[in-house]
Amino acid sequence: MSYRNFGFWRFGTGPVAPTAPNLAAHTEPTYPGYDLTITDQSRLDAYTKAFHEFEATGAMPTMQFVRLPQDHTRGTTPGAPTPKAMVADNDLAVGRLIDLVSHSKYWKNTAIFIVEDDAQAGPDHVDAHRTEALVISPYTQHHAVDSTFYSTVSMLRTMELFTGVEPLTQFDAAAIPMLNAFRGTPSYQPYTAKIPAQSLTETNNATAPMATQSAAMDFSDADLANDQQLNQAIWQSVKGAGIPMPGPHTTPPPAP
Repeated sequence: MSYRNFGFWRFGTGPVAPTAPNLAAHTEPTYPGYDLTITDQSRLDAYTKAFHEFEATGAMPTMQFVRLPQDHTRGTTPGAPTPKAMVADNDLAVGRLIDLVSHSKYWKNTAIFIVEDDAQAGPDHVDAHRTEALVISPYTQHHAVDSTFYSTVSMLRTMELFTGVEPLTQFDAAAIPMLNAFRGTPSYQPYTAKIPAQSLTETNNATAPMATQSAAMDFSDADLANDQQLNQAIWQSVKGAGIPMPGPHTTPPPAP
């Protein structure tokens, strides 16, 4: 099966990590890897160029892996984009990707799966075990609620079914595929990306909440910064220094 890697197992414009030697030949060299000083708009520019080249040659890879890391943010590091700006950059890049693909001739045969990195440090308003997952294609359900319990491995299992790949382990073999998220009748209406009202170039100043702590964090790779401290910096940047951050809520199991 043909595949192309955009940004995974790579730092900035450097080589692919030696721990993934087979990936190097399938990696787009113009697409930057993990480096939070590089905008996701730059990454989408590189992806768009490669996508149009695939269109011109008719050699669209069956599977594509696209990494957009800016939603990690750099906290309130002085001079760095604010958390709001970095998340807006990330959101717009995702929107541009959907815009690009949905306006192409490949849209009718495409499914795009999106999951957030660092979900373990971002509890939502219902339960700290939950994370965001998006499936976008002409065949996904519209105006319907899918209450099926899915896991990240369910997403992998669904991609395997679509591409004819056998399960890799007992875990994806046993995972519930995301079949209820799809329908039999397609809608080929394309998506047009919306430009955020939030500035993408807004930066933290030296008096931003927890600026000193953020400046001392290691953002050279994902998961190196103290997640609780980073969460607090982001919270205070968005909500204000005097607003306490709520703790994670976890629904307890039923009593025996």
